[in-house]
Amino acid sequence: IQNVSVNIYSLVLTSTNNNINITRVHKYDSDFRSKREPPLDKGVIPWLGHALDFGKDAAKFLTRMKLKHGDIFTVRVAGRYVTVLLDPHSYDSVLQDTTSLDFTHYAQVLMDRIFNLRLPNHKPDSEKAIMKRHFHGESLSCLNHNMQNHLQTLLMFETTATQNQTDWKHDGLFGFCYSLLFRAGYLTLFGGEQNNNCTDAAKVYKEYQKFDSLLIKMARTTLKSEKQTAGSVKQRLWELLAQAGQRENSSLWLQSYRQHLEQEGADEETQRKAMLLQLHFNYLFSFFHKILQMLLFCVSVLLNVLYICNFSDSALEETLRLTAAPFITREVLQNKTLHMADGQEYDLRRGDRVCLFPFISPQMDPEIHHKPEQFKYDRFLNADGTAKEDFFKSGRRLKYYTMPWGAGTNACVGKPFAVQSIRQFVFLVLSHLNIELSDSEAQVPAVDASRYGFGMVQPIKELPIRYKLRERSNLQ
Repeated sequence: IQNVSVNIYSLVLTSTNNNINITRVHKYDSDFRSKREPPLDKGVIPWLGHALDFGKDAAKFLTRMKLKHGDIFTVRVAGRYVTVLLDPHSYDSVLQDTTSLDFTHYAQVLMDRIFNLRLPNHKPDSEKAIMKRHFHGESLSCLNHNMQNHLQTLLMFETTATQNQTDWKHDGLFGFCYSLLFRAGYLTLFGGEQNNNCTDAAKVYKEYQKFDSLLIKMARTTLKSEKQTAGSVKQRLWELLAQAGQRENSSLWLQSYRQHLEQEGADEETQRKAMLLQLHFNYLFSFFHKILQMLLFCVSVLLNVLYICNFSDSALEETLRLTAAPFITREVLQNKTLHMADGQEYDLRRGDRVCLFPFISPQMDPEIHHKPEQFKYDRFLNADGTAKEDFFKSGRRLKYYTMPWGAGTNACVGKPFAVQSIRQFVFLVLSHLNIELSDSEAQVPAVDASRYGFGMVQPIKELPIRYKLRERSNLQ
């Protein structure tokens, strides 16, 4: 078959509400490829291409492609042609192009697939402006204060729920961190009841866990027997979030966002679906899945160090380097020439996608970070204890040496609040709890490789811990 010149047209099938949209992608015949285009690797399976390897472990697959083709290449994935760029020196050629490259179309595809959401008059810039207004300055201080209070209340409840407070309580570190941060974040941003057992936040958390377990399959439209479960879980979450942004104790950001939806003509059902979108895509819940597994124990050793603030910030940055693994994806709206930092130029075709994967480079690049697979709490510190910002590749200083918060026009607006929330959580836990591994020889679990590309990676199993209140803790 490879010796026969054929015109290949791929069909991209997107199943949405029982409707099938068929998008014809331009022909990709090897005889018509230009020398100025990136190397093409179509795989051996017609149409499907490398979809199976990509979905199973994107980091492993793209590392293999990088070794084979270099820092830029095009792969066929389920009928789509994706050009992958892995040179951080050249990332700005993608991040700063808002004319030839677009993020909103792919975002809308995912919103439809995962949240059954189609926003009328979707205006990402307006939504980002609302966030900037409420996640900086005095508004940020108010959010930080509320988050601190909710964390204290929840932590006190978790440690005093039994009569004998000196007994060890057992949990998994992932579940312990995820549950507390999710519920505290929910109460801070979305409001809801905060009584003695915080039932409202607990119900949302329970349903969201089910939703999150199916998220990858929803994004890839590979749900089978789970379709009914996914539908019922989303329905329950829409009901639980119906009043979010309308309660007085909802954050001003969420109230403003809901008002924005009304002004743009979104009906009540659409607004409820948009609340679930914010629950998931808000950085607070996207970034706290695994980062504290190493951070908690690292910082506990450093509590008496002179430069504790910088040490803890470096430990956090290092943990994010090892666990933040989102794709940065753009649609090619028109034929474009991509200018690489080394002077090479590559032509991109209209209708393709461009993908950056910072997890491979810069974050796990051995030329940039020595022994990148190892956790080094002081990797982002200079010898004098100041923050280290000088990292190099190919003899040139890097602008992007780690990218857990994104970059360019899609950089995380809520980073200051997220960072402060992590600091608050770590400080509260280490100040008021005796916490230790149930098994002192236990190792940090491997990650779920299927989640590469979807934000923070998650562990494939729990890391058992035990904890109890310190004798002189004044947690209240």
